[in-house]
Amino acid sequence: MKSILRKLNYALGGLVVAAVLAAAVAVVWWVWRPTPQTSGEVKSPVRAEVRITRDSLGVPHIAAASLEDALFAQGFVTAQDRFWQMDGLRRLAAGELSEIVGRAALPLDTKARQLRMRRIAAGWLRQMPAEQRARLSAYARGVNHYLETYRGKYPPEFAVMSYDPRPWTMTDTLLCALQMHRTLSGHWENELLKEKLLASGDRARVEYLFPVRTGDEPQPGSNAWVVSGARSTTGKPILANDPHLEWSLPSTWYMVQLHAPDFDVAGASLPGMPAVVIGHNRRIAWGITALQFDNMDLYVENIDLRTGRYRFGGQELQAVREVEWIAVKGERPVQVVNLVTVHGPIVSMEGGRALALKWAAAFMTDGFDFPLIELNRAGDWQQFRAALSKLRGPNVNALYADVDGNIGWQVAGRLPARKDFDGDVPLDGASGSREWDGYLPFDELPSYYNPPSGILASANQNSFPPQTPYRVSGFFSSAHRARQIVARLQSKARWSPAGMLRLQSDVYSSFYKFICDEAVRAVEKRQDRNPMAQEAARLLKPWNGQMDAARPEPFLATLLYQHLRRAMTERASPRQTPVLRTYMAPGVVEKLFRERPAGWFDDYNLVLANTLSDAMEEGKRIQGRNPDKWRYGRMNVLTIAHPIASRIPWIAPYFNIGPVPISGAATTIDAATESMGPSLRFVADTAAWDSSFMNLTIGESGHRFSGHYKDQWDAYAAGRSFPLPFTQAPAGSTLTLRP
Repeated sequence: MKSILRKLNYALGGLVVAAVLAAAVAVVWWVWRPTPQTSGEVKSPVRAEVRITRDSLGVPHIAAASLEDALFAQGFVTAQDRFWQMDGLRRLAAGELSEIVGRAALPLDTKARQLRMRRIAAGWLRQMPAEQRARLSAYARGVNHYLETYRGKYPPEFAVMSYDPRPWTMTDTLLCALQMHRTLSGHWENELLKEKLLASGDRARVEYLFPVRTGDEPQPGSNAWVVSGARSTTGKPILANDPHLEWSLPSTWYMVQLHAPDFDVAGASLPGMPAVVIGHNRRIAWGITALQFDNMDLYVENIDLRTGRYRFGGQELQAVREVEWIAVKGERPVQVVNLVTVHGPIVSMEGGRALALKWAAAFMTDGFDFPLIELNRAGDWQQFRAALSKLRGPNVNALYADVDGNIGWQVAGRLPARKDFDGDVPLDGASGSREWDGYLPFDELPSYYNPPSGILASANQNSFPPQTPYRVSGFFSSAHRARQIVARLQSKARWSPAGMLRLQSDVYSSFYKFICDEAVRAVEKRQDRNPMAQEAARLLKPWNGQMDAARPEPFLATLLYQHLRRAMTERASPRQTPVLRTYMAPGVVEKLFRERPAGWFDDYNLVLANTLSDAMEEGKRIQGRNPDKWRYGRMNVLTIAHPIASRIPWIAPYFNIGPVPISGAATTIDAATESMGPSLRFVADTAAWDSSFMNLTIGESGHRFSGHYKDQWDAYAAGRSFPLPFTQAPAGSTLTLRP
């Protein structure tokens, strides 16, 4: 019997070993084989030899004999590391995810088809100058050379989803650009919220909730700032940038250096697009934040949905009927029918009304430019502005520094000019009035150059001066981050690049400190005997305003803010239930409780004390009766999930980031929340380019076993960074593309 059991154990052991070996072979076949070739030679359709050296983070440094070959190589290496992400981006933008995912992606695809994303991108391409088309073509050829070279060795996501990718096109590149444009647009949901509150609320109070500015914006995003040489330890300007976007895996950005005759640039690119978006060349550095100027308006169209007939400007017109078919994996295609008026497509039937969306991105009838190459080549402020003057979107704040000691800030993009309305509520599409009066001239957009203070700082606040002649509308952020940046920069005589990097991790919130101090004073002034209010006041009184994941106070402060927003919204529009959720909301709340105007609350202290008590009670329900054991990090929890591997429990931890508690808030310089945060960190030292820093959230590669999948995460989470090599090619493996 023992012999039989021994033989059975041996047999089972052999099966286990065989299974392990088979699994190992599968891992090698499915996961390791697609990792990029980083040394040796690859025959390629280039004019001359191209050398691609990877540094210790896997960042490619491309040296080519022509710009065309450099862009070809950029397309090739980006596809090597990120093609699954690139394919997903173009599908997301075009509304083609359901073809590989199935019915679950239909809402995303339907919205993209309603916005006519592929049609817009194709229209952009038709209007591009020939020289710019050639650059996009070179990049696309590089991507397609990867597809040909790696056929049969694509990333495992393609095998899991059971499809082969189609070739890359110039339109796909513009779809990726348009998706970023869409990400940084999108004010129309706030327009519907405001209209809903106005329907049954007090107009003056509702208007108070939706200001363009709160009146305390620093005047000369995402964060970007620059100091002059007079304020730096190097004697030359230092620029910092950490654009805030939704968390993604792989990272939103892809680092690269491109070197060709009369062209040398390093920094962050967007997968699917040639050139560098944020970075520096040999003479200038620049950073980008979202402007958040409203470039979308909704129009109520009196349209017959059956016939497509509608009225505009006293005339009866016929809407264009566009039929789209969405391929759905395992099912029949789904039809989407767009009715397009003079304003744009019907995107919503809110309250039985047909709402058409007018988006600046869709109105490019006077030509389209892709000026990133010109931006990368710019050598001074004039050339920098000239490149930005061609930018049609997205709308941005561009911060600038150069080796000659100059600093600047230029607003750029295609900004609708509105004379008699601010775009905050849906408009009557039939009247023909309240149409856009073209676009704001570039030379009249905010522009600041070498201010006496030696400081420029953008944090998505309204950058237009109060006396601007144009109606300004947008989903601007409150000024808290911008004020904190300026205050910190003014607190020291001189700043080093390392000090700039540390500043990007600042988690002090003047907003949360203010509302908590006001609530504590209200409890003390009223001598409130409510035990919940008293306990909350004792907890918050000594708090220093740091939104620290390991502390209980930020948790209670966040709950207090939620209750204050709800109280204000209910007061403005009692019969509605929406809670104010706008980027400007913190500024609105602070302004109200700082100024305490008549007509809102009879007793502001009573409101503060009651909402603090309610917040305390809610906190006990969520995290227990003992506030000393509360942790803000249980509320502010970050998980960055792989879109496919995260669905398989036993391998998800190897691909995902988190869950991990994080410090910060939307009103801190390090604006890290569950949904979004700094998508990269960049510090440029114009005195010595090799002393500059840049790091991504996770890593350069989308391949789990490449060694560069998440090798930057620990440094990012700790607020550290890495040097950005520039003047000399770094030591590392070199791949040569030969004609």
